[in-house]
Amino acid sequence: MLNRLLAVAEFRDYGPNGLQVQGKPEIRRLASGVTASLALIDAAVAWGADALLVHHGLFWRGQDGRLVGWLGERVRRLMAHGVNLFAYHLPLDAHAEFGNNAQLGLRLGWRADARFGEQDLGFLGDAGDVGGLDALARRVEVALGRAPLVLPGDGRPPKRVAWCTGGAQGYFEAAIAAGADVFLTGEVSEPQAHLARETGVAFLACGHHATERYGAPALAGAVAERFGLEHRFIDVDNPA
Repeated sequence: MLNRLLAVAEFRDYGPNGLQVQGKPEIRRLASGVTASLALIDAAVAWGADALLVHHGLFWRGQDGRLVGWLGERVRRLMAHGVNLFAYHLPLDAHAEFGNNAQLGLRLGWRADARFGEQDLGFLGDAGDVGGLDALARRVEVALGRAPLVLPGDGRPPKRVAWCTGGAQGYFEAAIAAGADVFLTGEVSEPQAHLARETGVAFLACGHHATERYGAPALAGAVAERFGLEHRFIDVDNPA
């Protein structure tokens, strides 16, 4: 059901989407979180979860793959308690209703009317009555609980806003080409400061974890409602 809903087969991703660790055959309690860290797994186990749905799973392209060290410990903890692990990466970013981008836009008062970037992951829409760039930054801080890093560009009033959660700083050029006055994502790298100065388009780095707290619980909540499950979102704080 989840694989169909998120159109998993349509994406070229960095790791497997769907069931990553098989546990109990019957699921009554579903936990959700951002990253399948040991802290999240332990909290899910303590709550009595039968399944855990996350955005960042355990297995990634180029990874060694041996179940030793930290990876072995995470898998061992899941299997010892029979907890199923479901992970959805790019498909969860992109989904028009439950995705990270859609859910972030909902919290900031934006609705996408266009897509941009590789695999159409970036969202673009009207900024609305956000005011100036300082007011936009304050809105982000209130919504996400942390102040963004602001590269102001030329300080133009933001009329068109582009956003893509997580580590999408490489989408900045595509956002500029799509007509954005400001681009929001989770992280920033060195080149984006120069691009903001030279193009005049503002860039806000709002936190990888902070921007991706919303897709997994939205999806898990909908699944829980459909199948009559208990659901709990467990937020393991991460400053990155």
